[in-house]
Amino acid sequence: MIPLMKSTFANEKETRQALVEFITSAPRLSMDRECFQFEREFADWHQRRDSILFNSGGSANLAILMALKNLGRLKAGDRVGFTALTWSTNVMPIIQHGLAPVPLDVSPVTMNAMVEHVAKRLDEVDLQALFITNVLGFTGDLPALADLCRKRRILLLEDNCEALGTRLGGRLSGNFGLAASSSFFVAHHMSTIEGGMAITDDLDLGEMLRIVRANGWDRNLTSEQQAKWRARFDIPNEFEAKYAFYDLGFNLRPTEITGFLGRRQLKYLTEGVRLREENYHFLADVLCRNPIYLPLDRRHIERLSSFAFPVLCRTPQLREAAIKRFTEAGVEVRPMIAGNIQRQPFFRKYVSRVYDLPGADLIHDCGFYFGNYPELTRADLDLLAACLRA
Repeated sequence: MIPLMKSTFANEKETRQALVEFITSAPRLSMDRECFQFEREFADWHQRRDSILFNSGGSANLAILMALKNLGRLKAGDRVGFTALTWSTNVMPIIQHGLAPVPLDVSPVTMNAMVEHVAKRLDEVDLQALFITNVLGFTGDLPALADLCRKRRILLLEDNCEALGTRLGGRLSGNFGLAASSSFFVAHHMSTIEGGMAITDDLDLGEMLRIVRANGWDRNLTSEQQAKWRARFDIPNEFEAKYAFYDLGFNLRPTEITGFLGRRQLKYLTEGVRLREENYHFLADVLCRNPIYLPLDRRHIERLSSFAFPVLCRTPQLREAAIKRFTEAGVEVRPMIAGNIQRQPFFRKYVSRVYDLPGADLIHDCGFYFGNYPELTRADLDLLAACLRA
């Protein structure tokens, strides 16, 4: 069988042994120095000024919107555009924070919203923010989207949980907007079992994200930042500051295990991205020769950090037959993430307006994906290629 993922970690055996040794020797396992060092190292790797570690990528999304509300950059009722082909944890925080979700259609051949989709929606409604999802390693035309958002004074946010390491326009995906999220869940580009990160160049936002992450208090701020908050609210001394809560927050903290694993797995990330892209190109060349599939357009992408291998059939009937073929060959497959999110039960419960989204519907009805990861062997790739040729 070819599962969605084979290993929890890169260099699985060595990582597990190192984790055992760390757990038995670490002076504490709640968030501490390993987490803070991982934040610095990840910010450097991602070429961002700041990164804030969370217990999941979904938590990072939740915290980014909470921090923007705390800072007054978003308010209840503001309209937040999002790409309709997405995951639940990109959209649920919009609803949970009392913001108005506005879905955007996607191009079937890029799987992402392009600048024309955003411009079309802006002809109908104003948006205060745009929270896009970079799907399965692919992106829309992010440089053009960033320019449009700057001109219209729209906050651009990226859910980059599935595209860590993708590069276009001379920059990494996740570096085009005010902030972005990454996920380190099992089977993502790098695994800390659970875990996620928010990245930004905006130091005020980074400071607020640390407040949001830890119940609204200042415990993980620098001494200078702590002094500023305590003076603002007349907190008289260190004793009272222990339980002073400055703004709305949650408990979204990671553990030292997350930080330890993150630092170790980060060393393998660049090579892992290279192997994922190599696998993708091999299989994409096979797919393009079979007329039952729609080939994807990745010409605007300089480096594709393939999260999984997406397959888009020309009809729902062809998808049904393809899924049967892959499954019978022992290949684990999944729907194209959450599909058109408007068709999900939670969205229908909380959002009344429905938009026409033909691109997202096509992907919802005709798409699926299977795993792509560095541990795939030549025999695995040959079997996947045979399924694509049939």
